[in-house]
Formats: sequence, C-alpha cells, structure tokens
Amino acid sequence: MPELPEVETVRRGLVNRLVGRVISRVEVRRDNLRFPFPERMAERMEGRKIEGIDRRAKYLLARLDDGTSWLIHLGMSGKFTLFEAGEEPSEVGKHDHFAMWLDDGGQAIYTDPRRFGVMDLVDTDVANRHRLLSGLGLEPLSDDFDAVAFCELLRGRRTPMKSALLDQRLVAGLGNIYVCEILSRAGVSPKRSAASVGGAGPSPTLRGERLVTATKQVLEEAIEAGGSSISDFANVEGDLGYFSHSFRVYGREGMACLRQGCSGKISRIVQSGRSTFYCPRCQR
Repeated sequence: MPELPEVETVRRGLVNRLVGRVISRVEVRRDNLRFPFPERMAERMEGRKIEGIDRRAKYLLARLDDGTSWLIHLGMSGKFTLFEAGEEPSEVGKHDHFAMWLDDGGQAIYTDPRRFGVMDLVDTDVANRHRLLSGLGLEPLSDDFDAVAFCELLRGRRTPMKSALLDQRLVAGLGNIYVCEILSRAGVSPKRSAASVGGAGPSPTLRGERLVTATKQVLEEAIEAGGSSISDFANVEGDLGYFSHSFRVYGREGMACLRQGCSGKISRIVQSGRSTFYCPRCQR
C-alpha cells in the first residue's frame, strides 16, 4: 500500500496538472471501490474548479470552488494517469473506474485493480471530522510533530515501538517500510517498549528526539526520491520511485548492517503479522 511519501509524490504531480483547472466532465464507471461512490458524484463535480490539493496522512483532499473537497485514498493498487489534450487512451481499461476531463482538454483516469481505494465528497469546513480522518494522529512532517509531543503520546504505552509508530491514531501516514527505516536511523529496537521511549517526566527522551529527527529525514528523503516502488507504485507520469535503493534494513535480511562501525547483520522478525527488518546489534 502506498505510504506517505508515495501519496505526497502523487499529490505534487496532481497539483501541477489539475489545480486551477475546471472539471468539464466526469465518468464514474462502477458503483463502488472499497465503499460506494457518493451519490450524484459526477453531477456534483462537473463545472467545479480545483483550487488546491492537500494531503492528510495517506489521504488526498482536492479543494473545489463550491466549498466541497474530493477525498481520495489510493488503497493498495490505485493510481492516477494524466493525459494532455489529444492524448486520450485508445480504449477504456478493465480497471479504469473513474475518469475526469478538464477544461484544457486534459484527462485524469483513476485505475484500481484491487478496488481498495476510496473516493468521497465532503464539506471542506468539516473535512477533518470525516470518519476516515477524524481519528488520525499527528502529521509527521508538521511543526506539531516534535519530541515533546511525541514522547507525551508514548508515555505509559506498553506496545512495541514498531507498533506505536504504525498506530495511525498517534502518528498519521507511516507504514511498515518507512517505520523499519526510521527505527534503523534512530538506532531504536522495534521490540523496545514505547513507554520506555516516552519516558516518565515532562522532558523528551534522547530516543524520542532521535526518532522524531529520523522520521522527518526519512520521509523527506523518500519524497525527494519519488517514493519507493516495491510492487506496482508509479507516480502520475508513470515514473517509479527510487528510495528503495537507499533502504538500510528493509528487505535486507542476512545482509551486513550499513551503520558505520557496526558488525551486525539484518534480522527479520514478524510483528502483528508484518515483517520487521532491523539490526539487533545497533538498534537498542
């Protein structure tokens, strides 16, 4: 499933081509993805100008000029393909479930073979109350995500640190791949108790500070690299992300740890049904 860097990469590609454009026509080609499409979706979107596109965790929010927002989640296999005027595809693909034409002749097609994506229309002023957004935690690239706030969230939590970082109610948008890389950068074991990182007093712990720094660094580097193409992710131009070439632990079971001065090897364990890659020697 695309994680925050991949969704941000898609957002930036959509901004370049969609913002400022008026939606001239919409085709909704089935009744549902993971959930049903909103009623009269095509009718409600046609004639609207796209004023901006924001991201909240792994969700996109395209702000329309009538005070509504087009909420999008890519699910496991969803992707947008953008076409310039005169570049329309030769045929409708089996999994092309949504199509949108713009006032400049361009077209955007949403393709989703597994149909785990989501689309909805919500009032912009109360979008943060939407059932998919209301329970989300801190945005990791925001100023609100600092060591003080992070350690406060972790205090008293006995869950493993890996599980805490994946908890969308605490920090929003992180997924398995990047959490493994973040823990490696910070030198923190995925098995360590979250409470021990949160500490007991009002001051942030050193591990908490390292984790916040590593989170921002890993996400920013991944966005700059266009995300990670582990399975079938590609941006709106069809380009693959290449941050996977920078992985220090993910998918490197049995290989030498890349931390300078460490003689350990990368291990793989399973936590909550997901593979965790880490170095038992330098991640404590």
